[in-house]
Amino acid sequence: MTLPLSFDSAPAVDEVFTVSDVTAEVGRAIQRTAQNIWVRAEISEYKVYGSGHHYFTLRDARSQMRCILWRNDAQRLRVTPAAGMEVFVLGRASYWEEKGEFRFTVTTLLPTTDLGAAHMELERVRAVLKADGLLDPDRKRPLPRYPAVIAVVTSTDGAALRDIITVTRRRWPATRLLVIGARVQGEGAPAAIAAALRLVNRLPDVDLCIVGRGGGARDDLAGFNAETVCRALAAVKVPTISAVGHETDISLSDLVADHRAATPSAAAETAVPDRREVMRAVQEWAVRLSHGLTRRTRLADERMARFGDRSRVALEQLLQRRRHHLERLAAQLDALSPLKVLERGFAVAQDSEGRVLRRRTDFPPGRAFRLRVSDGEVHARSEEEG
Repeated sequence: MTLPLSFDSAPAVDEVFTVSDVTAEVGRAIQRTAQNIWVRAEISEYKVYGSGHHYFTLRDARSQMRCILWRNDAQRLRVTPAAGMEVFVLGRASYWEEKGEFRFTVTTLLPTTDLGAAHMELERVRAVLKADGLLDPDRKRPLPRYPAVIAVVTSTDGAALRDIITVTRRRWPATRLLVIGARVQGEGAPAAIAAALRLVNRLPDVDLCIVGRGGGARDDLAGFNAETVCRALAAVKVPTISAVGHETDISLSDLVADHRAATPSAAAETAVPDRREVMRAVQEWAVRLSHGLTRRTRLADERMARFGDRSRVALEQLLQRRRHHLERLAAQLDALSPLKVLERGFAVAQDSEGRVLRRRTDFPPGRAFRLRVSDGEVHARSEEEG
């Protein structure tokens, strides 16, 4: 919808808009340009309704605007707002079409004290880190299972280092720790921590980096929310573990690191395996391997036995077939044997050298020869015909 720019003449019917059309168009225009911004102003009116939503007015020397803080956001308030309080608010412009009213939807409200300024800086850093993708879960890298060298960035005088050394020696003594000392709180802490993290990339053979400190007041942990520290941590070439403060304290470094540990001791437990658990796992694998080999050997023996039985049966069947075949051949040969002929009453005449005498001319008078009969030989001599 485009609103008319001139009313010098009577409008056409299709150029007449309803109130709803106008408020909807204004609302869409505000939504297209609205973005989260910080505003510093004074509260002039403040009222909490039974629904839990907070309604109030912010003003300065020249203007004022109506604001709303929804119940879920109001539950995070760390102060009790009141008229006359100067505050920082984070929110965006919105428009209530039914009433035709502009208002500002607030998500964060802080007093204009050091605490409020620090929180506003924290939210600023969080926003730029998120915009650069440094808080994206998809960039998290897996930790090595058996790190040989771990770089530890922390104070050399704090309990955090002692805890990390104690836990690492107990769980996996083979790991070598390279300690890079850094100031972890107070003035100069962000620069010292960032420099130590950059040094990690210059150390050879490092598999993992732990950065952190023990517990302390919230202000003591501020160095790990600094933008320089978070960017240096994101630039470390090996997987990182952040262990800052106690379990209830979450810093921006925790969100940037590949893994967050609640305490330095927990970081060491996460970084290295437990040798006792590894030994138990190795023993379990050894037992499983032994059982597996035994089972496979038994199966192989059973298969060999079955193969041997089948081979023996097959060989016996083959020999039986060969035997039957030889018997048939022997019977055929025996049937063709001259001895069988002799058994039927025939005789074979042979000379002294064993040659068969077949013709009459082979028997001149007086020639000695042998008659082969079924059960032996008979010596004979031919005579003249009478």
